[in-house]
Amino acid sequence: MLDLAPARVHVSAMLIFKIFRAPEWAALRASGETAGAPVDIADGFVHFSTADQVAETAAKHFSGEANLFLLGLEADALGDALKWEPSRGGALFPHLYRALRLDDVAWAQPLPLENGTHQFPAGLGL
Repeated sequence: MLDLAPARVHVSAMLIFKIFRAPEWAALRASGETAGAPVDIADGFVHFSTADQVAETAAKHFSGEANLFLLGLEADALGDALKWEPSRGGALFPHLYRALRLDDVAWAQPLPLENGTHQFPAGLGL
């Protein structure tokens, strides 16, 4: 007998990540949107990293910093304002060319610093 029922397919959205210092995260929560951290404002877009890039981003730009938050966002939900552009060594990084809104954030968690290394949440595939 042929089964004509629709197949159950699990589609997983691609998450991209933003690291904020505690005051930056608090400001986003208070105002509902932000142009980003000082580097984002200076560059004219909000910098993000993929799962493969975020640990290196933390080590390079947040070395030794405590009180950080890791934000996870669904890349597709950001629409055409998200551009993939070459950066470090030619790798493509996601950049958001509009304000980051609190409702863009799928989740946020502390990014603790233990023995000089940021501890990423389990299950991110990092």
